[in-house]
Amino acid sequence: MPTPTTGSRRDLSALAFALTFPAVMSWLYLVALARGGESPGDPSWPMQVAFGAGKIVQFAFPAVYVWRVHRSALRFAWPRRSGLELGLAFGLLVGITMLSVYFGLLAHSGLFATVPAKVYALLVDLRASTPARYAMLAVGYCVGHSLLEEYCWRWFVFGWLRRHLPVAAAIAISAVGFTAHHVVLLGVYFPTQFWTLAVPLSIGVAIGGGVWAWIYQRSESLYAAWLSHALVDAAIFVIGYAMVSPFWREG
Repeated sequence: MPTPTTGSRRDLSALAFALTFPAVMSWLYLVALARGGESPGDPSWPMQVAFGAGKIVQFAFPAVYVWRVHRSALRFAWPRRSGLELGLAFGLLVGITMLSVYFGLLAHSGLFATVPAKVYALLVDLRASTPARYAMLAVGYCVGHSLLEEYCWRWFVFGWLRRHLPVAAAIAISAVGFTAHHVVLLGVYFPTQFWTLAVPLSIGVAIGGGVWAWIYQRSESLYAAWLSHALVDAAIFVIGYAMVSPFWREG
């Protein structure tokens, strides 16, 4: 068995950090620090600091690492039409399925009875608890955050894993890492339905992350996976709007 080189050990250490850091930070700001203030309308500033700092570190780390260690790997790639069509098809399929299942089956079921209040509390902590701020948050996530996640998880995590592992293993490991922080998120929203809802939904996220890695492998461009990811995020924010809009009407 070949001995790992200094470069490969350095890469694998960087990848281990990138794979685990988002889940740790999600636990920190969603569980440990999301206490709220003296009243329901008072945001938790420690949560805001942790959230912002965590995102900066998560998204800056791959660029800084590659710039310092693999600078020649930094290059611009134009989108390819075949990849865009694939990403569009998968994004629409997942987004439409999510909207159909939620509004057709789950919206009025007891499974989601406590979720809207938790989503609204998170929006308060993020200072996005008005319709205008929610819209800005939605645009920011669908356009900007989805691109940053694709650059982090597909370009860096998957892209560097496949340098050291078979493509199938790189897809699987990157997909598990991608879903880890979603397990934390869904566990917060479904604490009494962890195995019946949080885990199955997290498996769905892992499958999506695996498909986006496969799309990236096939197209060699982030644009296709980014388009697909943005469409799925848009569907999530439509569902979120339906959940929290009663709080705005009551306010």
